[in-house]
Amino acid sequence: MTMIAWCVSSTLFFLSMIHVYWAVGGKGGMKAVLPEIKGKGKPLFTPMPLITLIVAVLLFVAALIVLEASHILPNFLPTWMTSLGIWTMASVFLLRSLGDFRYVGFSKRVYGTRFAIFDTWLYSPLTLLLGVGCLLVALQR
Repeated sequence: MTMIAWCVSSTLFFLSMIHVYWAVGGKGGMKAVLPEIKGKGKPLFTPMPLITLIVAVLLFVAALIVLEASHILPNFLPTWMTSLGIWTMASVFLLRSLGDFRYVGFSKRVYGTRFAIFDTWLYSPLTLLLGVGCLLVALQR
């Protein structure tokens, strides 16, 4: 279980750092991470830097919660918060992998865009693995 926790938390730390890069103005990879309007080549939305930074902080905190929930880090949150956090993360990641039945996840109906290709082969499988990893950590508590 320790290996799973380290893999999940390392991935979350890495994703957090990518979001910090984007929040401070980095552009690399942006075209592949935003869902596109089919046939228009335009992103469905344009995230504001502050929102991107908030996502970065949430991913960082999520990584810490995984490490705490798996007893790698000492408790810095009340037990109920750690439990709620790890179960919430498992739910969010599993639901993200399922998707919105339109643009994201395994249930998406928009295909052929750069984002859709990456979502099919990387983002949705990754969120599924993160969800399962969080679920396993939650169950071993």
